[in-house]
Amino acid sequence: MRCINFDKEFERYMMAYVKEHGKEYKNYDAIEAAMPEIYERFLDTPANWLSNAKPGEYFEQFDNPKQLVNWMEDYIKQRIPVPDMLMNRISELGRTAEDALMQLLQKERAPREAVMNAMTLLREIESTAPASMYVELQVSRKDGEDELADNALESLADMEEKAVPAMLEALPRANAAGKVALLTLLCNYPGEETVFETALNLFRMLPDQVAVLADCLAKLGDERALPELKKAAGSEETPYLDYIELRNAIEALGGECPEREFDAQDPAYEAMCKMQ
Repeated sequence: MRCINFDKEFERYMMAYVKEHGKEYKNYDAIEAAMPEIYERFLDTPANWLSNAKPGEYFEQFDNPKQLVNWMEDYIKQRIPVPDMLMNRISELGRTAEDALMQLLQKERAPREAVMNAMTLLREIESTAPASMYVELQVSRKDGEDELADNALESLADMEEKAVPAMLEALPRANAAGKVALLTLLCNYPGEETVFETALNLFRMLPDQVAVLADCLAKLGDERALPELKKAAGSEETPYLDYIELRNAIEALGGECPEREFDAQDPAYEAMCKMQ
């Protein structure tokens, strides 16, 4: 399928529009403010480069999910911006597009952007088909930035209780980063002893994740976490921002947080003081 650069065509439309209507605007800021309206006009204006079809309606004539998903991948391979209208059309097809999107998700050497788009579209059509795949991305999650795992985690969050069994099964075998990620969702479903024990153990082991894990422990609602939370809150090594999260967690569990004094050597505390 032909990959038309709709962004470039809009730029041409915009230049012609401003040339014709520029005097109607006081300054460049006024043109910027009118950009959404001008774009809507572009979408609704028959174009000769589309055989007189309207850009906003062009993809509506196609209803083969496999064709549309492959088309989206071709756009990425050719380094042409994927039109929003193409993405919207795939989403409009709903569950009928699920198989084609799953095939792309499982395709070896698929462009990362295409995989990310497939994840987003599967989330939009409320598919739970990739749940186990998304959980496995957490199991082997990279330390630091991991866009694929983050996107997958967002989808798992939207799946709510439907994803819980798979996450519980994977929790013991996940790496540290994966455990933390899974806990941020599992803490919303308290009652599993394994989840509490894992959160508490990681809280002891990962000082750089204190704030996140303190929030998880608070949501789990188990008062057995209070001694460890208070110990961390009272430590001189705990920075101000982590202390605030610890205090919130302790109070959420009905405890009383140890008082601490901070000085200008703590950058976050100094910045807060300057704002007051």
